[in-house]
Amino acid sequence: MKMGNNKTLNIKPAQRLDFVQEYYFSRKLKEVAQLVSEGNDIISLAIGSPDLPPSANTIAKLCEVAQHEDTHGYQPTKGTPQLLEAMATHYKRWYGVDVNPQNEVMPLIGSKEGILHITLAFANVGDKVLVPNPGYPTYTALSRLLGVEVLNYNLREENQWQPNFDELNDMDLSGVKLLWTNYPHMPTGGKPMMKTYERLVEFAQTHNIVVVNDNPYSLILTNKPRSIMQVDGAKDCCIELNSLSKSHNMPGWRVGMCVTNATWVQWMLKVKTNIDSGTFRGIQLAAAEAMTGNTTEWHTYYNKEVYQRRRVIAEKIMKAIGCTFAPQQTGLFLWGKIPESITDAEQLTEHLLHQHGIFVAPGFIFGSNGKRYVRLSLCANEARMQEALQRITSKQDNKPIIEQQNS
Repeated sequence: MKMGNNKTLNIKPAQRLDFVQEYYFSRKLKEVAQLVSEGNDIISLAIGSPDLPPSANTIAKLCEVAQHEDTHGYQPTKGTPQLLEAMATHYKRWYGVDVNPQNEVMPLIGSKEGILHITLAFANVGDKVLVPNPGYPTYTALSRLLGVEVLNYNLREENQWQPNFDELNDMDLSGVKLLWTNYPHMPTGGKPMMKTYERLVEFAQTHNIVVVNDNPYSLILTNKPRSIMQVDGAKDCCIELNSLSKSHNMPGWRVGMCVTNATWVQWMLKVKTNIDSGTFRGIQLAAAEAMTGNTTEWHTYYNKEVYQRRRVIAEKIMKAIGCTFAPQQTGLFLWGKIPESITDAEQLTEHLLHQHGIFVAPGFIFGSNGKRYVRLSLCANEARMQEALQRITSKQDNKPIIEQQNS
């Protein structure tokens, strides 16, 4: 059968595709796959996809429910009662926040879906949204796909990657509907600070702008998880996205949640019910088990001990490639500033990929304020991370990476 090649039809893509590019990691992973197919052993320290399993009781619940004959039909888009109760329990357990499971939480097929639903529910074509620089690229990409104008606000290392509220308040905020933020911050590891959350709530109330806090990393490498919903009045003017992808090692399960007031949940449900259906019942009940089961020891082991050991190795890798970093940063990554002798971050990351077989992320993909930084993921086992360190420190008679590049 002859394959079509679109030569006979004058079909053009929608104009909205002119405003976005293919996701960086989607493009780069094709290159990495090609290198692997050619026999190269590539160690990936670029992507935040946990390589560890969920808790045993989570997997057992999925298998149990999947065996039931009556479990395979359509499920309620708003979530099963068990899942909604578990999400409310999760917020009470980790953040001390009361959430009404009936009307203040909405399940998501991951945070990306939540970003889409929120934008559709709150912003018209031509409206504006505030996006952090550096920040998660999806905030920008989805806004542009939907015809929403993106205004960047700066996050800088000298301010511990927290918003500069003087700059924010001095901006022309006419037509701004949403402000996107996320702490622990991705990609920089900036810590969640209650004073920042309080200022964000004040900003939302003052300017009549919805603040959306994307909070998937709050249980990683911390003894005190934070949520913007801990601030009085936040539920009236803020939305929080959360996820089991990082905190429960379930990225492929696609389970997230959105917490806010009952009115806004209804607005977003109006969008969601017209776009998708409820997740498979087995996943919903297994996710409920993940959030409510006796998993304190599991969380301590995976989210603290394992990642702490990996973080120690990541810091050694950063030093070996000549980068500096803030030791107090948290989350699932390590963010480092490249030496002045290197032209830009991509020069360093391409050298690491093609000369050492190590894939790391250049900071420019997260915004212009990240152009002199690189990001290492902790989502690789200790043996592979140690091997990456060994490749860097042993090559070319232990020359510093800068001399390796110039030799």
